[in-house]
Amino acid sequence: MLGHLGINVSDLERAKTYYGELMPLMGFELYRNDPDQFAYRCDGGKPGTYLYFYPSLEASHFSRHHTGLQHLAFIVPSRDAVHAVHAKAQELGSEVIHPPQEFPQYQRSVSHRPSGYYATFWCDPDGIMLECVCHRPDG
Repeated sequence: MLGHLGINVSDLERAKTYYGELMPLMGFELYRNDPDQFAYRCDGGKPGTYLYFYPSLEASHFSRHHTGLQHLAFIVPSRDAVHAVHAKAQELGSEVIHPPQEFPQYQRSVSHRPSGYYATFWCDPDGIMLECVCHRPDG
């Protein structure tokens, strides 16, 4: 299991506000809220990857098309949750890449995971692409 991810952001306060609106909708709770960083973990301290945010120390432009992070995907339990996250991303003025929809090209039938890939994709204020996905076909 991946323990944590650290993401540099251009404006820590803006990121705190932005992610503070979205992360609870995707099953995460605030774990740290320090002047120089903040972090989220799965609700109730359940096992999962922690997500840390730090202020960028060098000015630069992020692109998911360059070497490095392409996007972050968050799994939610229902299609309704995908729609709620999409609505919040729109409310926050995010650039929506794909509205909620089926992505049959990402589906595959595996014994440990039911078929189904219903997701939305958008960009945060720094251009980091985010995804919210439900893997339940009837979600």
